[in-house]
Amino acid sequence: MEELKMTKNVLIIAANGQISQLIEGRILNEDKYADVHLTLFLRNKSRLASLANNSRVTLVEGSLDSLDDLKQAVDGQDIVFVGVVDHTSDNHQTQNVVDAMKSTGVKRVIYTNVLGIYDEVPGAYGDWNKQMIGKGLSSALKSDQILEQSGLAYTTLRLPWLNDREVKYEITHKNESYVGVSGSRKSIADVVLRIIADSEFLNDDSVGIADPATQGEDRPVY
Repeated sequence: MEELKMTKNVLIIAANGQISQLIEGRILNEDKYADVHLTLFLRNKSRLASLANNSRVTLVEGSLDSLDDLKQAVDGQDIVFVGVVDHTSDNHQTQNVVDAMKSTGVKRVIYTNVLGIYDEVPGAYGDWNKQMIGKGLSSALKSDQILEQSGLAYTTLRLPWLNDREVKYEITHKNESYVGVSGSRKSIADVVLRIIADSEFLNDDSVGIADPATQGEDRPVY
């Protein structure tokens, strides 16, 4: 007897971003994700007009700055992916996502962040990264802390400096040194898709993702 597949509802916030679009493309074109329905949340849905008539896609206009927008979009989802880093001074965007998920009973969240928030990037590159991101590191760290303390099933993705190469990455965990300095957008998308396929993967973790071949470089690799 054929196994009955249940539709998995995935919300992608900041759905017009480059990584988000890579995820969307693979979900809509690979057989293994045929049971996934996408809700794509962005400020201007005309940017994704090419997906407007896709039966597996719901386009929603909204802002991370609006708790009401997020509650409406989050309701009924299985997994939420936030494809933008929270650099707001008070981290209200991360808090809005957490509050919206708690109020609607949705548990699984994946949130993008930046490398270096735990002083986990060694050597000259770590120093350069601090200079480049600067004050943004403190708000990025707070975003990760809000998620860790939220009671949600969370994964924070600490992104490297990004390029458009193929999929190749090593994952490091919260108390480990970051391996590599750069990585591809396709690699980040691949990690998100692995979590969508298996929600236990990287659950309750803050992870670094980069191409190990770029380890030891003192500047990003494009």
